Amino acid sequence: MVQNKNLSTTALFLSIILCLSPFVSPAIALFMGIVFAQIFVFPFEKYRKRASSLILQASVVGLGFGMNMDTAIQAGKDGFVFTIISIFFTLLVGYWIGKLLKIDKGTSYLISCGTAICGGSAIAAISPVIRADEKQMSVSLGIVFVLNAVALFIFPSIGYFFNLSEINFGYWSAIAIHDTSSVVGAASKYGDTALEIATTVKLTRALWIIPLSLFSTLIFKNKDVKIKIPYFIGFFILAIIANSYVSGISQISPYIVMASKKGLTLSLFIIGSGLSRNMIKSVGIKPLIQGVLLWLFISISTLLIILFISQ
Repeated sequence: MVQNKNLSTTALFLSIILCLSPFVSPAIALFMGIVFAQIFVFPFEKYRKRASSLILQASVVGLGFGMNMDTAIQAGKDGFVFTIISIFFTLLVGYWIGKLLKIDKGTSYLISCGTAICGGSAIAAISPVIRADEKQMSVSLGIVFVLNAVALFIFPSIGYFFNLSEINFGYWSAIAIHDTSSVVGAASKYGDTALEIATTVKLTRALWIIPLSLFSTLIFKNKDVKIKIPYFIGFFILAIIANSYVSGISQISPYIVMASKKGLTLSLFIIGSGLSRNMIKSVGIKPLIQGVLLWLFISISTLLIILFISQ
């Protein structure tokens, strides 16, 4: 591990320049970040998580300028029932796996919530509600980030293998991949229609953080905790409305979308740069087994349903 801060800073800025170039895809950026984490110490660690979150949220809002309101509403309506059912069964299966493996209640619940809704964002929102400690948060976030990295690489290939349409891949990736960043990254690799569907369904799914937070206060009996609402989703909706109905916006929308895709690529690099060996080792085998089993459950079951419906 290189400890020299100047060398790490130089490597970081060179990596950022590469991520903003036309030559690096979201998947490659994530891989670059993981490699960076094994070689260098991130020179601005206390700003890393905040930076990746802000860049990702701004990028998602920017992607809204490439979407049409009618398509977004239809995608949200079509995925609504699927979303409710998948969230319910993911939480239920996660509970039983955690109980079977004798994982502590907080860690098991965070892993289940992260898998059911939107990965790190759900974990970050639910953690204060259930008063999770730092270890419970880091373990659940570590599992989600590792599985996100795997999903970003393998989901497009699986989609091509089963000859999924862009619409079906958009629904599948939005439900079966944890974080919005990896959903958007995988869908953008599959096609523009897949990207539009996946982003809309995933952000609609993310709104379930609010009722789940309320439900969590009842389970963990913490009624005095403030619930965090993902406000950037509102700006995403406003961007879609502006692109659909405000004259003149369509002329600059392609440039905003282009910049947003590069922002997504950069955010994935920064997320990957947090996957150090120490962080991966701290995950532990039982929570990792729960995360993998739960992820396989939601991925395989939703893929089978989509294949059945599309026949």
